[in-house]
Amino acid sequence: MQEMRFDGRVVIITGAGGGLGRSHALELAHRGAHILVNDLGGALDGRGASTTAAQRVVDEITDIGGAAAPNHDSVATPDGGRAIVQAAIDAFGRVDVVINNAGILRDKAFHRMDSAMIDSVIDVHLKGALYVSQPAFRLMREQGYGRIVNTSSASGLFGTFGQANYGAAKAGLAGLTRVLALEGASHGIKVNAIAPIASTRMTQDILGELASLTSPESVSPVVAYLAHEDCSVNGHLYSVAGGRIARIVVAELRGVVLPDNSPEAVRAHLSATSQLDDGEYHYPVSLADEIVLIAKALSEPPRPGVLPSSR
Repeated sequence: MQEMRFDGRVVIITGAGGGLGRSHALELAHRGAHILVNDLGGALDGRGASTTAAQRVVDEITDIGGAAAPNHDSVATPDGGRAIVQAAIDAFGRVDVVINNAGILRDKAFHRMDSAMIDSVIDVHLKGALYVSQPAFRLMREQGYGRIVNTSSASGLFGTFGQANYGAAKAGLAGLTRVLALEGASHGIKVNAIAPIASTRMTQDILGELASLTSPESVSPVVAYLAHEDCSVNGHLYSVAGGRIARIVVAELRGVVLPDNSPEAVRAHLSATSQLDDGEYHYPVSLADEIVLIAKALSEPPRPGVLPSSR
């Protein structure tokens, strides 16, 4: 089996001073990539800063004969995002891959969550991915090639108590992935995302016995594939943990068209919108696909005694 190499490729990894980001950096560096190790060096809640986290990973990479440079700019501002991308250009001359991994936690029950908790988490996770990806995306369009890997979460896709801010940001990253995948497709750019479960400082208190099976290193091979030129998928989202990988999809069931579009009709027929008895569902790949789906359903003539299908 031919080894997947990254020789000559330049990879930006945000939040790479530890945990998943560090693991991704070492995996790709082993395979020949030049790595910009971005990390603000703050605490788990985003407060504070230090240059040691990024530099430590750079030293690990150079000790194995790899090439890496540190960067300490914040992903949470447009200026910071531009500075990160420029640092990669200054160090290595180009940008081929962006892995948006930086993140913080400020958990609290929603009714107790203040605006600072909301803003800081969304700024780092969601806006951070936007701010770093946009200048890199422009370069990728010009060169006709690029890979972006976003880091979503089961918290945003499936929900968890006390993480309204985090969940909203992570769900937003799933949407960002789909849009950038569509916009980049004709320019050689592929954009995918992972929803990882791994034993890091963010999860050490919740994984229990699962922690020993879900090291950060078990996630990085999937990231390496999605970041590689051989990647064959675009706009996909994967659950990744401990060597298990499963695609997560947004599907639409067969549904109904109401014979009488009223609240009472909704109440009477709502259960039919969730029926999967016949196994029919639709997987829209874009808003345009969804519009076609709806137009078709609304154009179907009603059959006596049967609600028209939405497929």
